[in-house]
Amino acid sequence: MKKVLITGGSGFLGSHLCDRFIKEGWNVLVMDNLITGNLDNISHLLGNKNFQFIHHDITEFIDVEGALDLILHFASPASPMDYLEMPIQTLKVGSLGTHKALGLAKAKGAKFLLASTSEVYGDPLIHPQKEDYWGNVNPIGFRGVYDEAKRFAEAMTMAYNRYHDLETRIVRIFNTYGSRMRIYDGRALPAFMSQALNEEDLTVFGDGSQTRSFTYVDDLIEGIYRLAMSDYVEPVNIGNPQEISILDFAKEIIELTGSKSKIVFTNLPKDDPKIRKPDITKARKILDWEPKYPRKDGLKITLEFFKKSCF
Repeated sequence: MKKVLITGGSGFLGSHLCDRFIKEGWNVLVMDNLITGNLDNISHLLGNKNFQFIHHDITEFIDVEGALDLILHFASPASPMDYLEMPIQTLKVGSLGTHKALGLAKAKGAKFLLASTSEVYGDPLIHPQKEDYWGNVNPIGFRGVYDEAKRFAEAMTMAYNRYHDLETRIVRIFNTYGSRMRIYDGRALPAFMSQALNEEDLTVFGDGSQTRSFTYVDDLIEGIYRLAMSDYVEPVNIGNPQEISILDFAKEIIELTGSKSKIVFTNLPKDDPKIRKPDITKARKILDWEPKYPRKDGLKITLEFFKKSCF
């Protein structure tokens, strides 16, 4: 039985990856310090003989017993609220944590997949964003702690690939939503759903003209799995190219929930990206992947999750 280590495996995306690899017949090991993760996300797996959880900070020395075939490095604060509150931890897990995970992959002869992000493109000057675009990032801005941590992690991953012949993969993840999101994590979708369900005003930053592209979690996990199983080394965008303005998205959430909430506007955060849309040509060609879930279907599933788990 093949064995995978998933760092950050009790988080939103990590826990869904656990489910997928268990389903595919893998032995799954999770390593997480739980600063943003939640054991409830993996509680249904704790009794599974092919699943193990280790409470550990991967910026410290890491090792596991026996053979290891694959490492999925997903440990990191991921929402602006988290990485603005924990800037040092965010930088450390992107640098020291990535170095430790790559070192373990090298020692075990394991394949390594890095969870990178569309934030490496910063506030982009090209649209849609292709993988060969180098980005427009403010390295000393408040968001730079996350953006630069991921950019450094990509550079470190490619260095191990080139100089140690380590088999590596890099996925650039665009905005993703679905069950197990934290409703108070500060991102647009859970914030809007929380406000709508509480009949509160929906808070839109700026004039709401900034755009995002939302991917349902099952689509994302499928893309990541295909990339992990592929032989493609360079970064690949995994996201939904269906773009929507934040203002229209807020209206969509109000309609979906049947809420009487109104929309109010507040100041746009500094360095907030004004546009975000993935070019998924590579994913289509190399992985034969594209998103399948219409946004309205994914939002209905996510809404039911929030209703049951948070209200």
